[in-house]
Amino acid sequence: MAAGPVDNVILLADCYKSSHYKLYPPGTTTLYAYFESRGGRFPYTVFFGLQYILKRWLCGPVVTRAMVEEAKEVINAVFKRDDVFNEEGWNYLVEHHGGRLPLRVKAVPEGTVVPTKNVLFTVENTDPVVPWVTSFFETLLAQTWYPMTVATNSHVYRQILHHYMDLTHDNTDTLVFYLHDTGYRGVSSVESGALGGAAHLINFKASDTVAGTSLLRKYYHLKTVGGISSRSSEHSTVITWGKEREVDSHRHLLQTYPEGDVGCVCDSYDIWRCLEEDWCGELRDLVLQRGSKGGCIYLGPDSGDPKVVILKCLEILGKTYGTETNTKGYKMLPPYLRITCSEGITHKALWSTLEHLKNHNWSTANTYFGAGAALLQKINRDTQKCAYKVSYVEVGGQGVDVYKQPVTDSGKDSKRGRLSLHHHHHGLYTTQQAGKGDSTKDLLVPVFENGELLMDYTLQDIQERAQTVPNDFDVIRFLEEDRDY
Repeated sequence: MAAGPVDNVILLADCYKSSHYKLYPPGTTTLYAYFESRGGRFPYTVFFGLQYILKRWLCGPVVTRAMVEEAKEVINAVFKRDDVFNEEGWNYLVEHHGGRLPLRVKAVPEGTVVPTKNVLFTVENTDPVVPWVTSFFETLLAQTWYPMTVATNSHVYRQILHHYMDLTHDNTDTLVFYLHDTGYRGVSSVESGALGGAAHLINFKASDTVAGTSLLRKYYHLKTVGGISSRSSEHSTVITWGKEREVDSHRHLLQTYPEGDVGCVCDSYDIWRCLEEDWCGELRDLVLQRGSKGGCIYLGPDSGDPKVVILKCLEILGKTYGTETNTKGYKMLPPYLRITCSEGITHKALWSTLEHLKNHNWSTANTYFGAGAALLQKINRDTQKCAYKVSYVEVGGQGVDVYKQPVTDSGKDSKRGRLSLHHHHHGLYTTQQAGKGDSTKDLLVPVFENGELLMDYTLQDIQERAQTVPNDFDVIRFLEEDRDY
C-alpha cells in the first residue's frame, strides 16, 4: 500500500515557496523562523505533534536525486517555465548532506501548556549555503497547528469535566474516562483521525478513534493502547430487528456479551418507552444480574437537547433502580447503570448539561460523554491564530532582527530576532525577543538538527506535562465569554 498521495518532501510546500530562494537579499546566509499561537479562541495551547512531523518527514536522508527530478518536472509544469525550480540547491543537499536537511529546530517540550502569544518552536538553517530551507518547510511544520489545537480543545473539555466532578462527586480519579473520542468517521482523512485521536489521548483515556493509538505506538513509544472502548450497539444493530422487536435487540446484546461493560443506544424510536418498559421492565433482571458480576450498562440517548434528555433518563432509571447520595450531597445511580451521550457535545453543551444536572442534584459521575466533529473537526489554523514567521536573518555577515507590522491588522504583528521562552512564578510565561533572553533558562530545547531527532518524547511524558490542575484557568468565565460556540 502506498504511503500516501505525496512521498516527496520537495512537494510538501506551497508551490510559490519554490520561487523564494532567489528573492532573499544577496549574501543571505541565515534565516531564523518561529511558530506561535498569536491568540485565538483558547487562552493557552497544549503543544503537541511536532515530533510526529519530524519523524514522519524530516529525519534521516529525505532528499534523493529521483525526488529532485520529479519535483523539477512538477514545478516547471506548475509555473510553465524552467527558471523557477531550485535544482542546484536541492542537488546540493543530496551531494553535501547526503539528503539530510541542514536545519536546527528548538521547541517547548510536547505536552507543555503555554499561554498564547508565546513562541512554541524555532527553526534555522545550519548551512549558510542554503538559508532558504528554513522558510521552505513552513508549510509542513506549520501543520503542527492541527494536533496542537485538538490537544488544547480536548484539554478544555477536561477542565469543564474536572470543574463539575470536583463539585458533585467524591473524587476526580476516573475523570480521564468521561469524554470519549467519537470523531473518526467525521474527520477529513485517516491521518487527521490519527493526529486528532492521538492529541485527545493526552487528556483522556477513552476513544473509538483507534488510529490515534496507532500513531502513538509508532511515533510516541506507546506500548499498549491510548484509549479504551466498550462493546456497544448502534442504530443499525437495533433497527434491523424491527420496531416491534426493539427489546429483543437489547436482550440479544446482553446475552451475547453476558459480563463486563456494554453500551446500548436507546433512541432508535421512543427512548422513554424503551427505558420505562424495556430497561426498567423486561430487562431489569438481566441488568441486576450484570451488576452483581461487576459489569455496567451505558444507556445512550443520541438525539434531542442533551441537558433535557439526560436529566429525564436519570430520573426514569433512578425511580426504578434507586439512588444513593454521595459525600458531596448529589444523587448517584447504582454503579451498574450510567448514561452516555455523544450528540452535539460542544464545550457549551457540556457546560449547560452538567450545570443543569447539578441544579437538579445529580452528580456529573452518572454521565459519560462523547465528542466527534466538535473535538476533531470544528477547528482550523485560525482557531489559535497559528503562524510561522521569519524573525532574524544574517546578510553579508551582519545579523538583523526582522518583523512584520501590517498597519491594517495589529494582531498580525510578528516577533523580532532570536527568541527564547521563559517561565516565571505563578505560571507566567514570557517570550524574550531580539536575543535578550537568558539561554540557561530558555524552555526551548533542541529537538532536531541536521536530520537527527534529538528528543524523543513518550506519551507518558506528554500526559504528565499536560495534567489538569484546578487553577489552570477559570473555565466557567471562559465559557461565558466565548463567542465561537
